[in-house]
Amino acid sequence: MSLNGKVAIVTGAAMGIGRAVAERFARDGAKVVIADVNAKGEETAADIGNAGGEAIFVDCNVAERLDVRNLIAQTLDAFGQLDILVNNAGITHAADFLELEEADYDRVMGVNLKGAFLAGQAAARQMVKQIGEGGTPGAIVNMSSINAVVALPNQVPYCVSKGGLSQLTKVMALALAPHGIRVNAIGPGSIMTEMLDAVVSSDVEARRKVLMRTPAGRIGEASEIASVAAFLASDEASYITGETVYADGGRLGLNYIVPVKES
Repeated sequence: MSLNGKVAIVTGAAMGIGRAVAERFARDGAKVVIADVNAKGEETAADIGNAGGEAIFVDCNVAERLDVRNLIAQTLDAFGQLDILVNNAGITHAADFLELEEADYDRVMGVNLKGAFLAGQAAARQMVKQIGEGGTPGAIVNMSSINAVVALPNQVPYCVSKGGLSQLTKVMALALAPHGIRVNAIGPGSIMTEMLDAVVSSDVEARRKVLMRTPAGRIGEASEIASVAAFLASDEASYITGETVYADGGRLGLNYIVPVKES
């Protein structure tokens, strides 16, 4: 995909899927802003620069309106425009429903759902302004999850936030369509991020459970989600808006478990 001349913000891009998206965008020609509360975002930006791309790091808690305002301002200071936003920042908190604390519920919802709203609104306002100045419409990609559809009993706020993000994607798409701004989402299944790798590499049964519910027979890679993001952000997806692409190895279509090859 060609993203030449584009400027993209990727939230939660210090590690995992967000980093893979940022790296892919940079390879496709975009200038990238790494937004995260994790200082490893500095390394991500530096690695992109060392590979020949352009990237900066901005310390940003997307649940805080002033942080988001600063993120947009620093993006414009560095690159002069904003064409793409990927709302990838997300956190989890595992707890039994009967034991879940209100503060933990609010914290997860604040980052995963409110953060996507705040960043999406701020980015869209800038994109609309640029259109009025003769620029081209932009694109927003929200990082949802298969857990917007299915659920885990000990991941209450995470599942609720991802379900809400699917609806936010549709609302944003409809509201911004008159401006030519497209809004879509990606719903990953089990992806080999640092978090999942730490579990399945040391727990054979945990890996087996993941594979039993994945018809593709393997765990996905962050780069594969980045490919979907690159497509949705590009002009190749010019007639797609309000959709969620589930990149899950067939999991959502499965109503039984599949055999797993012993290794």
